[in-house]
Amino acid sequence: MKVYLDNNATSPLDPEVLDAMLPYLKGKFGNASSIYAVGREAKKGLEESRETIARIMGASNKECICFTGSGSEADNMAIRGVARALRQKGKHIVTSAVEHPAILNTCAYLEEEGFAVTYVKPDGTGLISAEAVAKALRDDTMLVSVMHANNETGTINPIAEIGKIAKSRGILFHTDAVQSFCKVPFTVDSLGADLLSVSAHKIHGPKGVGALYVREGVPLKPLIYGGHQEGSRRAGTENTAGIAGLAKAAQLSATGLEEETRRVKSLRDTLEKGLLKISHTKLNGHPTMRLPNTLNLAFPFVESESLLLELDLKGVAVSSGSACTSGTGEPSHVLVAMGIPHEICRGALRFSLGKDNTAEEIDYVLGILPEIVGRIRAMSPLSPA
Repeated sequence: MKVYLDNNATSPLDPEVLDAMLPYLKGKFGNASSIYAVGREAKKGLEESRETIARIMGASNKECICFTGSGSEADNMAIRGVARALRQKGKHIVTSAVEHPAILNTCAYLEEEGFAVTYVKPDGTGLISAEAVAKALRDDTMLVSVMHANNETGTINPIAEIGKIAKSRGILFHTDAVQSFCKVPFTVDSLGADLLSVSAHKIHGPKGVGALYVREGVPLKPLIYGGHQEGSRRAGTENTAGIAGLAKAAQLSATGLEEETRRVKSLRDTLEKGLLKISHTKLNGHPTMRLPNTLNLAFPFVESESLLLELDLKGVAVSSGSACTSGTGEPSHVLVAMGIPHEICRGALRFSLGKDNTAEEIDYVLGILPEIVGRIRAMSPLSPA
């Protein structure tokens, strides 16, 4: 049996999404900036996709949506774009220690340019409290960026509270919603976001396309200079096929979201309950304030790489954390920031479910993983007696 449980890394392309993309790879192939018929067809599709994304986000104006080449680009565009536009107002940024590398590495780059960054620590469940963010603010803070839901643990942060605090101080607020978009309900206003990043391939859309919501009036310097595409915020010919795929994926995911959330959460909870029966196994992340599809467990006295290889041999795909940091050999920065000991971090696995997963697949994993853990532990000199 083949079981894919790494949907937070990427998700399989929905056939309906592919069908929505194909016209822009064939007859409607034109450049959306061209004024003749085939260009106008591409432009029409581009703007219809913008309207769809704006509607699903609850954006008041479709022009607030800027399409990008990825969620990482959207994050970079938000952080670097605002920092460079407002450097005269202040050079202090507040973010969290458990952000995606697209945020953390961007902030590290800005520190080299003379900006100051405060990295707020999470509690033991990975939660970033609004109070901790408030304490980190300074008179020269011009941007706060805290992710909506963590990609490794699934922990959902109190973004609406953080957004209110930022607004009360006249500070712009960005949230990376790549993992939460169309997985939990929200609007940009309900979160209080001035900027919000999303990505297509986390919701059964194509890779290589994302979007950044930019509230009207928010100053933003572009990352890419050239033509006047995307309201002069992002130069380069738009990927109309990919953008159509993002819009269709979001539309499909947003439809029946409540029912699908219950179904996926039930599968996740069954998996969690079964795996926690394995001795010494621990949950990483908040027990309730968590994405419905995400489960991060630590299996002490076992290296996660060994588990990954054994599961792969059995046809099961999971991960030990963010795909963007795999291969570093270092324990998860998210789990370390949560105060989890390194020896526990090294035995962590992330299971992230999607719409294609079934109860039979969960039963299959529950049938093989306890034996795998037990067998590897039996060979470990650190294993308990």
